[in-house]
Amino acid sequence: MNESPVSVFLVVMGVAGCGKSSLGAALAQACGVPLIEGDDHHSGTSREKMRLGVALTDADRAGWLRTLAELLQAHQQGAVLTCSALKRAYRDQLRAACPGLRFVFLDIDREEAGQRVAARAGTHFFSSSLVDSQFATLEPPVGEPGVLRLDARLPLNQLCAQTVAWLPHKELAP
Repeated sequence: MNESPVSVFLVVMGVAGCGKSSLGAALAQACGVPLIEGDDHHSGTSREKMRLGVALTDADRAGWLRTLAELLQAHQQGAVLTCSALKRAYRDQLRAACPGLRFVFLDIDREEAGQRVAARAGTHFFSSSLVDSQFATLEPPVGEPGVLRLDARLPLNQLCAQTVAWLPHKELAP
């Protein structure tokens, strides 16, 4: 699927290590829309805090979420955004900026997330010591409209296929 008859606006969300970047890139390619990698838009201060194992606060995330909302609005033909979107308030802020926005929630357990984050330690700024804080902050989007929950342990091609199959559904029912 390289062209979408309707604009696709999608956030791939979940805790660190769930596979947001991998699935986001696959979906952007499959849907023929740009990828917005949320991690690329953190401030230098936030990146340093995360590298040092200091959890971000709502205040730390405020400017980042504003930037991501603006980027979604700038891509009028659609986009796939990777963003942890851990709290409902964060998701609602993105929804307000982009009506019709949908979310793919990559659900993963702490142990698996911790292993994945530890495995990428040399290539990513996020400290594995922050995995617990991600789970403590997470407000799962279960029951929210326009959310597809997927098991993050599934193979990437299966996650992509399930998401692409879900996208044509116009209703935003959970």
